Amino acid sequence: MALEFTDANFQKDVVESDQLTVVDFWAEWCGPCRAIGPVIEELSKQYEGKVKVGKVNVDHNPQVSMNYGITSIPAILFIKGGKIVDKQIGAVPKTVLDKKIQAHL
Repeated sequence: MALEFTDANFQKDVVESDQLTVVDFWAEWCGPCRAIGPVIEELSKQYEGKVKVGKVNVDHNPQVSMNYGITSIPAILFIKGGKIVDKQIGAVPKTVLDKKIQAHL
């Protein structure tokens, strides 16, 4: 199951992690966010133990969203060693996200 990242745990669980972390910035009212939600869940199962996969609800965690300049959702950031190594804005097929993950493993 996808992890839940928040303003409180983001620094420790994402920025300070050595593992590639896929972060889906989303909101309940966002249709494309709901559409990509199951894909994020699938990726979390597929890469369990290899890649951290989680979500940030932008309505509940404004600080992280502001720190990363999130203005459009869904926004998926690929973070490794505290730095953004890739990103994807908007809902896309699983294969697109899969390729991005593979490129940074």
